[in-house]
Amino acid sequence: MIPYKHEPFTDFTNEENQKAFEEGLKVVQSYLGEDYPLIIGGERVTTEDKIVSVNPANKEEVIGRVSKANQELAEKAMTVAYDTFDTWRKVKPETRADILFRASAIVRRRKHEFSAILVKEAGKPWNEADADTAEAIDFMEYYARQMLRIKDGFPVESRPGEYNQFNYIPLGVGVVISPWNFAFAIMAGTAVAAIVSGNTVLLKPASTTAVVAAKFIEVLEEAGLPKGVINYIPGSGAEVGDYLVDHPKTRFISFTGSRDVGVRIYERAAKVHPGQKWLKRVIAEMGGKDTIIVDSEADLELAAKSIVASAFGFSGQKCSACSRAVIVEDVYDQVLARAVELTKELTVGDTTDRTMYMGPVIDQAAYDKIMSYVEIGKEEGRLMIGGDGDDSKGYFVNPTIFADLDPESRLMQEEIFGPVVAFCKAKDFDHALEIANNTDYGLTGAVITNNRSKIEQAREDFHVGNCYFNRGCTGAIVGYQPFGGFNMSGTDSKAGGPDYLLLHMQAKTTSEML
Repeated sequence: MIPYKHEPFTDFTNEENQKAFEEGLKVVQSYLGEDYPLIIGGERVTTEDKIVSVNPANKEEVIGRVSKANQELAEKAMTVAYDTFDTWRKVKPETRADILFRASAIVRRRKHEFSAILVKEAGKPWNEADADTAEAIDFMEYYARQMLRIKDGFPVESRPGEYNQFNYIPLGVGVVISPWNFAFAIMAGTAVAAIVSGNTVLLKPASTTAVVAAKFIEVLEEAGLPKGVINYIPGSGAEVGDYLVDHPKTRFISFTGSRDVGVRIYERAAKVHPGQKWLKRVIAEMGGKDTIIVDSEADLELAAKSIVASAFGFSGQKCSACSRAVIVEDVYDQVLARAVELTKELTVGDTTDRTMYMGPVIDQAAYDKIMSYVEIGKEEGRLMIGGDGDDSKGYFVNPTIFADLDPESRLMQEEIFGPVVAFCKAKDFDHALEIANNTDYGLTGAVITNNRSKIEQAREDFHVGNCYFNRGCTGAIVGYQPFGGFNMSGTDSKAGGPDYLLLHMQAKTTSEML
């Protein structure tokens, strides 16, 4: 087996790569506005009710019209997935892995096309879209290899006259509810982790980015995935999502999204319904309120650059984004001033233009929420830069820095999910760590310091699932930095990590007397 190595990012300073990406944009332009059916058991199902996916940078531009599932179709998909599980679970792990290897090769050949869909449908800048597609490829490659690693289980002790085996078997039908912010990577990663483990899947992607999911299902079909193993059923959370979470045949739910929805799913999944034979498993990743700590013994230029990149990459619409900068008072003014200078250099606009650093936020609801937090910030702190937006053509919010926030303020405690970062002063490193841990979340965090003992202190006491030193707090790579958080950030299910597939399986012991 070829050893795993993550998919390299594209160098867009290279003119040939620029031209190749522009070709990808042209391909996507050629199929804008098309209709996409549901896919249930390989059958194309068209409904009158449609989800209309639009370009968040240009509300008038329709990316595609996606058929919308209702409860009746969700029930049909569940029946198909439930029946298909009986055959799919017996397909050799090697065969399941090979389908992922082929799918990753297909996506690699169409890499710029998939990234271009993300530019259009999610408003991602070129580099962010490219990283999203690379991560989708990585998930397929990594999980296929992990399946080959665990397919024979683990050795256990046997005694004379007795042979014992310990193996993993799949769970059943999984409902995969994927987010819009990593519309390809997380959607693909959560879906293929479930299917390579031997489960069948009902995929309900985010409504705002349902087209890229439809295109990915086509890739899996081309790669040879049997009908009914994955069923594409976008629809409303209230109608289809709740119905499937509650369904007695649902064995597990894999969810990425907001804390409120995640908690609600967790609660609903705990209830045992008539005809249900198991306790449902929930794999949840639910957001964060992530902090970069800057120590007095730090590279201040690195600190300012790390804060700006982590706060404003993809308009701050990452659960890992830096939304809090906690800075030791000795260097607070310098880091704040430099972060403001760097933020002034950022460009905001339609990301089909390669020079744009930041694009739009995802939709009107996100825009309104972020702008309401800006107003709260004006009451709670000192506006240093930004604080304005424009939703006339697309949903654009300028990168915003607030200074002098109280650790208990709303801007320091609540997830905004936009390009807004709160700066807070700490007396010393211990105080900074205390502020950083003062949140319900525990996803990512970073510490900028040249003091080794402080690094070791944070390694032990900074309570986050992904803790980074002397770099930003975004950009985990599959297989290199397994990703997932503590507390209200989710179930600490480490995506892209060595134990992630096990969450989709159950252990079985067999013991034979010889």
